Amino acid sequence: MLKQSDELDRAFHALADATRRGILERLSQGPASVSELAQPYRSTLAAIHQHVQVLEASGLIVTEKTGRTRICRISADAVARAEQWLSERRRLWEDRFDLLGKLVEQKSLQPRLSRKGKRKP
Repeated sequence: MLKQSDELDRAFHALADATRRGILERLSQGPASVSELAQPYRSTLAAIHQHVQVLEASGLIVTEKTGRTRICRISADAVARAEQWLSERRRLWEDRFDLLGKLVEQKSLQPRLSRKGKRKP
């Protein structure tokens, strides 16, 4: 469980940055080199490479060096783990809100009593 927690911590840390989320969005369309990932940003290639390193350390992407080019790919397993964790939290909160809705509905259907204990019309 601790290993999974560390993996999720690294994944959500990586996802906390807009540039890294943008890189992941681009990689969802297919593999790309670091220079291709850098094109839409005003950042230096070195800065984008640092973002790639954070994403790789988080396990969200994998990279492969071919000659002088580093190709990045999304790691479906790591993304699926983060998505599963979020889905479990969503189901938990949906269940809680459903229960709250039922309680509110039951409360609204109960006859209202005045302060003196008599029913209000």
